[in-house]
Amino acid sequence: MHDRPMEWSDLKIFLAVARGGTLGAAARDLGQTQPTMGRRIRALEEALGTTLFQRTSEGFVLTDEGAAVLAHAERMEAEALGIARAASGQAGALDGVLRVSSSDWFGAHVLTRAVAALGVRHPAVLVELITDARLLSLARREADLVFRITPFDEPDIAQRRLMTMPYAAYRAVGATFVDRLVTMDVAFGGMPDVAWLQQRLPDARIAFRSNSREAQGRACAQGVGIAVLPCPLGDAIPGIERIDLGEAPPERDVWLGYHRDLRHLPRLRAFLDEVMAIVDSRE
Repeated sequence: MHDRPMEWSDLKIFLAVARGGTLGAAARDLGQTQPTMGRRIRALEEALGTTLFQRTSEGFVLTDEGAAVLAHAERMEAEALGIARAASGQAGALDGVLRVSSSDWFGAHVLTRAVAALGVRHPAVLVELITDARLLSLARREADLVFRITPFDEPDIAQRRLMTMPYAAYRAVGATFVDRLVTMDVAFGGMPDVAWLQQRLPDARIAFRSNSREAQGRACAQGVGIAVLPCPLGDAIPGIERIDLGEAPPERDVWLGYHRDLRHLPRLRAFLDEVMAIVDSRE
């Protein structure tokens, strides 16, 4: 075994490679270079006296020894993150960074209003908004606060239903067509509004798909087709108008969640107050 002492930073790199599957993915996650990541993994293997990964053409695959180390490393990570969350949760000053995650349209059309209001009252707080289709981990502090349309099933997460989001059908102002549709891409084809729109207009063809509601709205404004959009987004896009297709599209619940260790974090509480004020003003 190599006499170099093992450090927590080595295990963070090991975890990133194990989760990302490649040095490139791990390097992007940690903001380091691939050669550095490779050297650190080799040094860790030397320090432990074992091979942690099998190098394949598809990437790095854990060996049996690596899988055993992974279990210990994840427990160490959980303890380290618990310490960090506890320290953050007890911080009394209204300053620092708050990492918030949501869909692109909800961030742009709802949360930026809360960011602006928070900035007036607490200018030392920096809100970092991450719009990502991935379900970011609250336990690993990939985000401090998450807004999404499904409840959370992670342990130790405080969550609540923020609101019920209304949706409506839209078309370009003055358009009369009902034969072309703008909808979600195949990966999100199971969303209720996708089936609803096709049921209401069964003879129409799909003219445009996107996982971005903003892109759907802009395409609708260009006359590409009829789209179902969340009302805060659809009502804010110039050049489109609501249309009546006999009934309203399905509504969706919006959930918010954060780790229980952060429930007393002042900047999180202050931001939630601004979000709730916006939601209450809509009702």
